Amino acid sequence: MCDVCDRVPRWQRMVWLGLSVALLLALCPAVAAQPSPVRLLEVRGVINPFAAQYVERSLGQAGARLYVVLLDTPGGSEASMRRVVQAILNSPVPVAVYVAPAGARAASAGMFVVQAGHVAAMAPGSHIGAAHPVGATGEDIGGALGSKVTSDAAALARSLAELRGRNAAWAEQAVLASTSLTAQEAVAQRVVDLEARDLADLLAQLDGRRVTTTAGQVVLDLTGAPQERVPMTALERLLQALIDPNIAYLLMTIGMLAIIVELFHPGLVLPGTVGAISLVLAFIAFENLPLNWGGVVLIVLALVFFVLDIKVSGIVLSLGGAVAFVLGSLILFSPFRPPSPHMPALRVSPWLIGTMTVTTAALFLWVLQAGLRAQRLPVPVGVHTLVGAKGVVVSALEPLGVVQVQGEQWTAEGEGGPIRAGEPVEVARVEGNTLIVRSL
Repeated sequence: MCDVCDRVPRWQRMVWLGLSVALLLALCPAVAAQPSPVRLLEVRGVINPFAAQYVERSLGQAGARLYVVLLDTPGGSEASMRRVVQAILNSPVPVAVYVAPAGARAASAGMFVVQAGHVAAMAPGSHIGAAHPVGATGEDIGGALGSKVTSDAAALARSLAELRGRNAAWAEQAVLASTSLTAQEAVAQRVVDLEARDLADLLAQLDGRRVTTTAGQVVLDLTGAPQERVPMTALERLLQALIDPNIAYLLMTIGMLAIIVELFHPGLVLPGTVGAISLVLAFIAFENLPLNWGGVVLIVLALVFFVLDIKVSGIVLSLGGAVAFVLGSLILFSPFRPPSPHMPALRVSPWLIGTMTVTTAALFLWVLQAGLRAQRLPVPVGVHTLVGAKGVVVSALEPLGVVQVQGEQWTAEGEGGPIRAGEPVEVARVEGNTLIVRSL
């Protein structure tokens, strides 16, 4: 124990200890009294595995009094939609699904997410519905498979609406007949619970509302509740951006072209590195998109045709390559296997297809062709290639001596007479193994 502590009277130490404990006890209720927040989640775009992971992670965080899912989606994969629905259904904290802002939609898979919410709300100008199962390019799923998929989706929509006390008949028709409603129509037909101008209006209408969760009945007390946005992580945002057919297509094409450039010009390193990274990212995106591997094969075949046409005369292979490239691009996201019934139509932009086709053809017909032609040029060899080269006299040319040209020493003779050592010279001609040089 230190000397200073020994000099402080015991009663003073006890007083300070008591004051510290009292201050600590006074602060604890203040910390405990911090109001739990309303947490805001944003689900924009296609509902995919990364969006589902984001919702599951966010709803798993403790300490919120209400979750608000701001929704604007054209649909998504059935598996991802069911993950989001199950996360909401099993949340002990109330979840309000709010289709916003104005102009937003909850189409296809989004309709099921809205119906799963403990509270369903829409902003003016938004709409909901069109949940009939379709293929990845917007076509109907026919036959027995179509009937099974449609029946299953209709049953899920009906069960969710019944669970939340909403219009189960309409939810079923949204699947069977692909019907849609505006925000006002949805409220009037009890498809959603309320219409709210904005988030503040939504929270004001929800204050005091009674909802039932897996933890029992909860009365929402939102007075003075702080708002806390729960963003996606940087990795989730990156992966979310990758799952776009145009970006995935662009990454695949760039990756293939960069690898081919590296193969034709080994040692450049940069094209190979860019190509490898682009292809890995493209395959990550393909894993979560309805991919047609026939389209990938056609695109690879097109690149092979372009390469072969560089080595042969004519443009027949290049024309075939352009046709294969366009066809492969068009069917890239039209799988032969049964597609996810709630995924919106996915296509590569025709403008992007045209741009990449022209760019690829130009690259092979001009840039790579020029490189290969340069490689085919005969390599100059022999002593006669030294004509015009410059060097320096090592030993005086009187008349014969030694010069150093291109790092090598040669026997040389001065063209106009003797040349002193150290003089710069130029090779005028070659006679046998002797260089005839002139002074500079």
